[in-house]
Amino acid sequence: MSFNKIIIVGNLGRDPELRYTPQGTPVCSFSLATNEKRKDRTTGENNDVTTWFRVTLWGRQAETASQYLQRGRPVYIEGRLRVEEWTDRDGKARHTLEVHATDMQFIGGGARSEEGGAPPAKAATAQADGAPEPTDLTDDDIPF
Repeated sequence: MSFNKIIIVGNLGRDPELRYTPQGTPVCSFSLATNEKRKDRTTGENNDVTTWFRVTLWGRQAETASQYLQRGRPVYIEGRLRVEEWTDRDGKARHTLEVHATDMQFIGGGARSEEGGAPPAKAATAQADGAPEPTDLTDDDIPF
C-alpha cells in the first residue's frame, strides 16, 4: 500500500490561470509559496526560507479559484505531490514541486474587491464535489 497526501497553507505567488481541456473541463493553475524561519547556525540569525509549489485544480474548484483567488491571498490546499522534471532553454535540468489539488479552502480575512465590496462568503471554499463549506477557519483550526 502507498499513500501520497500533502497539505499546504501559503500565499499565491501569481494570479490563477484558468483554461479548459478540449472536452470543456476547467483547469486552474497558480504558484503557492510557503515560508518558514530557519536559524543560521553560524550567525545565529533567523532567515526566511520560501518553498514554491505549482498547484493545479480541476472542475468547479478550478472555476472558484479563478474567480476568487488573487496574488498574495492565503489559501489551504490538500492534494497529491509530484515532482515534474524538464530541461530549460540552456539545457539545464530543472524540477518543480507540483500539487494536484483535491481540496481548497480560502483562509484569512478576504481582501475587498476594487469596487469596495467583499467577496461572497458562500463561494469562498470548495471541495472536490463542488459543495461550499464554512469559511470560519482560524489558525487554531490548523493541526500544526
